[in-house]
Amino acid sequence: MKIRTITAGFNLKPSFKEIEFRKIAEFIKNSKEVFEKEGYSVQTIRATTQPWEEYFESKEQIIKLTKELDSYTQKYDIGYFNIGTTYNTRNIPLIYDIIKNTSRGFCTVFISDDKKINYNAARQTAKLIKKLSKIRNDGFSNLQFAALFNTKPGCPFYPSSYHGGEKSFAIGTENSDLVYKAFSKSKSIKTAALNLNNILKKEYKKIEDIAEQISKKENVRYGGIDVSISTSIEPYESIAYAFEKLGLGKFGEAGTLTIARIITEILSQLAVKKCGYSGLMLPVLEDHGLAKRNIEGTYNVSDLLLFSSVCGTGLDTIPLPGIVSEEKLYALLLDIASLSIKLNKPLSARLMPIPGKKAGEITEYNFDYFVNSKIMNI
Repeated sequence: MKIRTITAGFNLKPSFKEIEFRKIAEFIKNSKEVFEKEGYSVQTIRATTQPWEEYFESKEQIIKLTKELDSYTQKYDIGYFNIGTTYNTRNIPLIYDIIKNTSRGFCTVFISDDKKINYNAARQTAKLIKKLSKIRNDGFSNLQFAALFNTKPGCPFYPSSYHGGEKSFAIGTENSDLVYKAFSKSKSIKTAALNLNNILKKEYKKIEDIAEQISKKENVRYGGIDVSISTSIEPYESIAYAFEKLGLGKFGEAGTLTIARIITEILSQLAVKKCGYSGLMLPVLEDHGLAKRNIEGTYNVSDLLLFSSVCGTGLDTIPLPGIVSEEKLYALLLDIASLSIKLNKPLSARLMPIPGKKAGEITEYNFDYFVNSKIMNI
């Protein structure tokens, strides 16, 4: 298991000064060193703010601020920053300009809480996704954006991360290798569940002990661990291949839903401080087995939404045809919102239309954390 991210959350004011970011950067880098001394590989360190509408003054101001944050992340060797979400539909069109002016920045739109859908926000978001897809020829800019449904502050994973309350930090891990390990040596689903539970309890206790030590020393609130099963591009760490070790067929076939449910139930029982989704991530382009099974056609977008009903975080890194309509995107966003409300669970959507690509064609990304796969249909 690796540490995917140590994410620090802080409150940004319109009068923001560089020294404030430097202090945040120093804290995250010190935390990274502590984990590395304990033998952990830390992939990225990140910073996230409260919803950006709380310090928004004008289009010119927010773009200038985004550019400054972009330069600070590079200057202080921070992987990415996130300016959080917006609840105001009037702000949604500005996200195009924000993302166009940053290579390291992320932001989101809040479409539904636990009771109702903001239909106008969903409509505006569908339009924004289409527009963002045209910034680059490969549609990659949508990686920096997501629609949120009933998510809470404090999640360490991007793009859905946003901050609330006092300065804090949270941990996200890359841990599908543990599922692969647990399921590979199991002879039944019951045994697999027991093995995975034992492994996760042991590993997360270690991480929490270190995080609590950091919190006490630095006087920064520890927000918890997002214990979500996060995937890897390595074949021997694939969540899809881990599922298949239990003998119920290929990922996406009958039995997939049951295994997903069992994993989520194990996560819910872990006796650590949890935050974020704490579910099962199924990002199509970020897992070797998911990418391959998508090419083979063992599952589709509707299947992924079904799996989210028992386990997941929504729809993530979904490659779509460049000509996908705003109406189709809008309808899909409404379905995710409805699922989130009905089940009262946090979900998100990162949808990636790719200009010039048709359904069934293969993506051509050259990105360290992606595995190319088939363009999917809604």
